[in-house]
Amino acid sequence: MSDIGDWFKSIPFITRYWFAGSIVVPLIGKLGLISPVYLVLWPENFLHKFQIWRPVTSTLYFPVGPGTGFLYLVNLYFLYQYSTRLETGAFDGTPADYVFMLLFNWICIVITGLIMDMQLLMIPLIMSVLYVWAQLNRDMIVSFWFGTRFKACYLPWVILGFNYIIGGSIINDLIGNLVGHLYYFLMFKYPMDLGGRAFLSTPQLLYRFFPSRRGGVSGFGAPPPSRRQAAPDQGGAGGGRHNWGQGFRLGED
Repeated sequence: MSDIGDWFKSIPFITRYWFAGSIVVPLIGKLGLISPVYLVLWPENFLHKFQIWRPVTSTLYFPVGPGTGFLYLVNLYFLYQYSTRLETGAFDGTPADYVFMLLFNWICIVITGLIMDMQLLMIPLIMSVLYVWAQLNRDMIVSFWFGTRFKACYLPWVILGFNYIIGGSIINDLIGNLVGHLYYFLMFKYPMDLGGRAFLSTPQLLYRFFPSRRGGVSGFGAPPPSRRQAAPDQGGAGGGRHNWGQGFRLGED
């Protein structure tokens, strides 16, 4: 048990609570402590009965059962892997910026869920985070099952197909990818690569609750480290491999 406790404490702060919530809330529903009916997003109940907790619980809840257990575990793994990588990578030392990214993606997904009558929002938020990581590390070579290897920028679309095969919904993954692309474009691509104005910035209030752990500008004042280091490696030997990270094989610890 001490090993599990040490591992849990080693998870970055924000990812740790998101990961824990994504275990605790489905467990509460599975054990019947709270009926799952009260955990999903129902627009009528949220908008007209003021059940304001639903956008939060629907992001953390997933109906775990014989037919959905594997899909749940795979996406829980994706949450742990890619949220950790972002929080300790491009957003290292600037937790307020990472919280803002999660809030922006979450709000967009909740609005989409209300419009499209979606009841479960866990997978779209996880996929939006995975998409941002994949774009910030787009030339990195990753490994997937059965020895397949490809650039990280294709990973969200490979996982979209993979989730569909194991019983997921293309719509959930697609919305997550689109929301992740919206954030990436507005925060990084348009202002930094295309020279446009910055439409998004982290509110100062978040810096009060999540102060930066190092000096200098926040994570949005300059391109993230992975993009800065990508330039000198492009075109070199190794087919796009870089020194700032290695791929992973799904299922590795």
